[in-house]
Amino acid sequence: MDLQLRRGILDVCVLAVLHRGDSYGYQLVKDIGRIITITESTLYPILKRLEAGGMLTVYSMEHNGRLRKYYRITDAGNRRIQEFMEEWKELMHVYRAIERELEENSNE
Repeated sequence: MDLQLRRGILDVCVLAVLHRGDSYGYQLVKDIGRIITITESTLYPILKRLEAGGMLTVYSMEHNGRLRKYYRITDAGNRRIQEFMEEWKELMHVYRAIERELEENSNE
């Protein structure tokens, strides 16, 4: 998969999981891993980028005597999910048109 496309998809996967509720790094890796392969070393730069873009916020909470960072989606993050869904519809329209062209040309 194209690196830029994968990056954009991973960003939206993170946001989609956070749309369900706040979460922390390790749990995000597990939840996103059900959709697409991701490692912690890939996740944390994404989280920093999304935070810098205003698409999520970070807060700390104590868990078993240690502080754990939690991530929460913002309105901007929710808007990004909606934008992605619209972009994907357009991409699928183009995909289907290309597929039809290939099928028509192979039948000649």
